[in-house]
Amino acid sequence: MKLTKQQSKLHQQALDLVHSDKALTWEDRKFILDNYFEAQGQLNALAGAFFTPYGLARDFSLEVGGDSIVDLCAGIGMLSFACEHKRADITCVEFCPEYVVVGKRVMPDAEWIEADVFAADLGRYDFAISNPPFGAIKGDQFKGKYTGGQFEYKVIELASTVADCGVFILPQQSAPFRYSGERNYREEESEKARKFREQTGIVMGPNCGIDTAMYVSDWKGVSPMCEIVVCEFEAHSSVPVELDVVPRQIEPQRECQQAGLFEEAA
Repeated sequence: MKLTKQQSKLHQQALDLVHSDKALTWEDRKFILDNYFEAQGQLNALAGAFFTPYGLARDFSLEVGGDSIVDLCAGIGMLSFACEHKRADITCVEFCPEYVVVGKRVMPDAEWIEADVFAADLGRYDFAISNPPFGAIKGDQFKGKYTGGQFEYKVIELASTVADCGVFILPQQSAPFRYSGERNYREEESEKARKFREQTGIVMGPNCGIDTAMYVSDWKGVSPMCEIVVCEFEAHSSVPVELDVVPRQIEPQRECQQAGLFEEAA
């Protein structure tokens, strides 16, 4: 995605805040979230990752509660920022080092774990939240009960091993219902969603009535139709999930450099 001159200017101002020594206000942190363009280069497109619009993240937070939250594939912390008013202990897990640098300025009170989400050393949480990368992401070697290729389902299965409940933003075709952008709610389970449910025992339920179509034009560089799904993991099988983790065949710093996120050494 090529930025306009104005977008480039705002992006640089966001980076200036990130790398400044000043204590950031809420408005400063919101400015970073609004104007940091993850689409510099092609990193996010290659990884299937796009950051959640603030309005959608704010509505998403209605479904989140508890005293502890883990944000899986946290990006620069938009979902966690929207859930900050819950006053929970928040842990953010993110693979890209530059995103972690930005995220620590956006959410300085959160615990940040820079790691492959499937290899991170996680505790136990009340809620897992995520806007995971969508689709069959190359390099993902997680192996659980789910044997399909959808990255978003693997993140949900991982969440089921570390949290009591979960809330996730999924592409509409990955959800077992249609609500956003529709005249009426209806259940519609695709073959891949059925496979995930049958293999894991995890039921993806509807949210409290959030129509994500309101924010479809607020994404940067894409216009995905999504659904927010809610999972109560205590309701599905408690049989432990084996995680066969093989390191990803990518170098995060090199990818971030290709995306223009790291400066070359002088």
